[in-house]
Amino acid sequence: MAAFIAKQMVGNQLKSVKGAIGGGDKEGEGESKEDAGGGGEDPEVEEMRLEAERKRKEKHEKAEAEREELRQSIRDKYGLKKKVPEEEGMVNNDDGGRVGRKKKTPAELAAEAAADSDEEEFTMPKNMDELKNKVQDIPQKLAQSVGEVTEKCSLQ
Repeated sequence: MAAFIAKQMVGNQLKSVKGAIGGGDKEGEGESKEDAGGGGEDPEVEEMRLEAERKRKEKHEKAEAEREELRQSIRDKYGLKKKVPEEEGMVNNDDGGRVGRKKKTPAELAAEAAADSDEEEFTMPKNMDELKNKVQDIPQKLAQSVGEVTEKCSLQ
């Protein structure tokens, strides 16, 4: 604790001695310039910085142009089409912020199920006679399909 108090008391005196000798002039000048000048840079330094930034941008634009030429040559070689970001944006607007795919409507689900079914589609008959005939045909169709399977398979 005593060392801390001694350092506080002597520290300020050391800074004034450093300033008189010339060891702390750079720090003091930098702070005084920022305080007095409002933080502005020397016009020459600022001009050099802007020039360097402009050169950097030109370099990156040139590199990107070269990359795009290479991409286009690959697209031409393999017959690929360039992606258009506007189309992707239009598709994503319908999602409502969803991460996954779009939820299917009941009509889409029914159409998909109808396309996937291997057997005859079941449609509701309009009268009872059609329903009765379809129900009576079920055992015959079942026996026929079982017969086909038993002909194809042989147990050893």
